[in-house]
Amino acid sequence: MFKRTKVLLLSAIVLSAPILGGSVTSASAAGLISIIVNDPANPYWLTEGNVAAAEAKKLGYDANVGAHKGDTNTESNLIDTAITNKSVAIILDPANASGSIGAVKKAISANIPVFLVNAEINQAGLAKAQLVSNNAQGAALGAQEWVKQVGEKGKYVELLGAPSDNNAATRSNGYETVLSQYSDLEKSGSDVANWDRTQGHDKMQSLLQAHPNVTGVISGNDEMALGAIAALKESGKLSGIKVGGFDGSPDAVAAIKAGELQYTVLQPVAVFSAKAVDQADQFLKSGKIDAPAEKQLFDCLLITKDNVAKYTAPFTLSQ
Repeated sequence: MFKRTKVLLLSAIVLSAPILGGSVTSASAAGLISIIVNDPANPYWLTEGNVAAAEAKKLGYDANVGAHKGDTNTESNLIDTAITNKSVAIILDPANASGSIGAVKKAISANIPVFLVNAEINQAGLAKAQLVSNNAQGAALGAQEWVKQVGEKGKYVELLGAPSDNNAATRSNGYETVLSQYSDLEKSGSDVANWDRTQGHDKMQSLLQAHPNVTGVISGNDEMALGAIAALKESGKLSGIKVGGFDGSPDAVAAIKAGELQYTVLQPVAVFSAKAVDQADQFLKSGKIDAPAEKQLFDCLLITKDNVAKYTAPFTLSQ
């Protein structure tokens, strides 16, 4: 298990402009690494693809980045393209914990090693590595800060990520482990907003109508939290309701600076995206990787108003 107590500054390899949907080429490439992410409209996944592609280029590979947007059929087609293009490795943020297993198996049958980032699949022993945020640790960090901000009593609601992503349940369970220790905190309601800002806005509107007396909102990611903030602004209730997020996105950081979001949990996406490419390079050169286990966890950090000035680039925090 990998644990990181610091998120390294990787601004040197974070591209200033997105390369998603295209490719990065090098003069004498060692082969093509295909990188498949979720949805680049979310800055988290955009950074994931950009960092991985930049690291591949640095190591002498060509890089091609595509996006499945949570659709397993699109994901399968992208795997087919990677096979047709004779990729030497695939970096994949899987679309579905169970539904992506077939796509991974297809790549392996074509003798292409697969390295998973951010999200997991429900079968071990297929991917060479699964590099993910320590979501349980991050959720505990966020929930503890949430209690500090909201207080130890009152009613609250929760916005949940996509059920097809194990991270959604892990974060929600992590929140519950902490918040259930406070008998005067009552979860009045919850709804699935699928990691999406628009859905976060709409679901928050509905939750607010059903539970007008809540004093807090805890969210599975920043996009849903930012959608909730927009809905709370429209209702004129933001000043009395505290909101917490998860990801460490630039927009979330701006909301913290504006006093609208109480905190965000920073996922070290820049770290493990680059690490996945490094491990692919190791495997291609030596047939093994420098890791103690297939699943590798990378610890999260908390961003609040007290340390937000140290946030220096997308998903990085200087020390």
